[in-house]
Amino acid sequence: MNKLSAVQQKFILHWGEMGTKWGINRTVAQIHALLFMSPKPLNADDLVATLDVARSNVSTSLKELQGWGIVKLVHLPGDKRDHFESIKDVWEMFRVVLDERKKREIDPTLRMLAECIAEAEADKATDEYTETRLRELHKFFETTIAWYLQVRNWPTASMVKFVKLGDKVLKLLRIGG
Repeated sequence: MNKLSAVQQKFILHWGEMGTKWGINRTVAQIHALLFMSPKPLNADDLVATLDVARSNVSTSLKELQGWGIVKLVHLPGDKRDHFESIKDVWEMFRVVLDERKKREIDPTLRMLAECIAEAEADKATDEYTETRLRELHKFFETTIAWYLQVRNWPTASMVKFVKLGDKVLKLLRIGG
């Protein structure tokens, strides 16, 4: 896959730019985009040649993508090289990324908030306003995570229907509530 079409190039470059906005290295995002667009698994040499990036950068990026769980190592019959492929189901990829972001970002924040609340309760110098703000933020994270953990396990078809309902859900809730 050394030669990319104009559309593939546009997508890969944009995905790299978006990656930087999401806090992900540009090359990591570009490698993910290339693997997502590729109909077959690619080896590191394919990635180096197609994206014109250093081999060491490809190796580091592949490890990061595997750490996120959105790229996996595969072996092809008759080829001793390691090949890599991206999750192709966009809904599953979204779930995996959300799971990883929850683990890396939300879970530590929840733990820190719980610690701050406990310390605020014990520390008489902490004002009530601060403690209330911490409790509200903690409750927000608990509620949204509980919702996410329920929705995360829905079949994709159910998730798509739910998302497409949009504001109709609000109308249903107003009728029932």
